[in-house]
Amino acid sequence: MAGIDGSMAHLSDGLFTTAIATYALAMVGYTAEFAFGRVGRAGRTAAVPAAATTRASSAPARELVGAGGPTVPGSPSTSSTASVADRSQPPVAPAGRRRTAERIGRWSVVVTVIGMLIHTGSIAVRAGAVDAVPWSNMYEFASVAGLVGVVAFLAVMWKAPQIRFLGGFVLLPVILMMFLAGTVLYSKAQPLVPALQSYWLAIHVTLVSVAEGALMTSAVLTVLFLLRSRYDKKVTEPGYRPGSVGTLASRLPAAETLDKAAYRVVAFSFPLYTVAIICGAIWAEAAWGRYWGWDPKETWAFIVWVVYACYLHARATAGWKGRAAAWVNLVGFGAITFNFLIVNLVVSGLHSYAGLS
Repeated sequence: MAGIDGSMAHLSDGLFTTAIATYALAMVGYTAEFAFGRVGRAGRTAAVPAAATTRASSAPARELVGAGGPTVPGSPSTSSTASVADRSQPPVAPAGRRRTAERIGRWSVVVTVIGMLIHTGSIAVRAGAVDAVPWSNMYEFASVAGLVGVVAFLAVMWKAPQIRFLGGFVLLPVILMMFLAGTVLYSKAQPLVPALQSYWLAIHVTLVSVAEGALMTSAVLTVLFLLRSRYDKKVTEPGYRPGSVGTLASRLPAAETLDKAAYRVVAFSFPLYTVAIICGAIWAEAAWGRYWGWDPKETWAFIVWVVYACYLHARATAGWKGRAAAWVNLVGFGAITFNFLIVNLVVSGLHSYAGLS
């Protein structure tokens, strides 16, 4: 096997750092749009929750309908609808500031794409430096998963452009993970250990990193969905005044939009994760002479699979849609996080290839 190209490895590290800085710049832009721009189309159309409008419309409105006269002041329809609408609408910034913020948001997408290309270059150069697929340790795996998280958000935004201003929420965990990878989890470029010198590495680990990177984006969207749905419920309560979290939630797109986006990402990722586990079992038989041995990594991979299978089943069950299913989704990502950090760093097993020195 060819030796390590030190200059290429150094270039890869530089591109990795540049990608973090670029993502951070884009995150600032998304945050500016979120704070000062208009609420997205879905958010505007769902500003007054359906439950609130139903309750308001059911009140007996004393209105001269036949004569086309105005609603009698003080009637239930006037007071209840106005109070709910006032509480549910986020503060509106001046028109000039909104236009500037939305222009910044559009440029943030461009900056995100540039960061994605730089990030891709970092991984590609690292592959050239080690002359192998560059995801054999935790640093490389985290880098690939972060890239997939960004790509997943861009793909979801392509289908639902009204969620563009949520980019800061998605880029924040990506930046944190990449920072952790570049500091605590960093590993110098080095040849593959003999156990990893197999074409199954490219298949198995690629599928896992793609699936888990996309599931990170789904988890972020799910948290935002829970915030928005809780706000939609609270805003119908008499006397409710939103605090800082409520104000943030009022600017989010409709809960249904966020829930649907999170579900679609899981529906895309789950088959990939399933195939990854199957490929891992085949590789284990070739390397260790057995398909499954309940190694800690294998056990937690199975737990993750079961949780997400329950989530998809819950989505298909009427009584478990919405918030209940969303919590199952977050439990699944919590299991992924535990598998990545605790099992790799604390628990020893056949899959201990963290690469930390």
